Amino acid sequence: MIGVPDYDTYVAHMRRHHPDRAVMTYAEFFNDRLQARYRAGGGRCC
Repeated sequence: MIGVPDYDTYVAHMRRHHPDRAVMTYAEFFNDRLQARYRAGGGRCC
């Protein structure tokens, strides 16, 4: 799917740029991205 955040890319980024921070689990990452997508627009479709 287009626009779906990639967990592996996220993990690589965190390990490379933020080694002192904890990496979210896949479930945490998915929920975080889902919330980020839908909380800002107030139910906007497009």
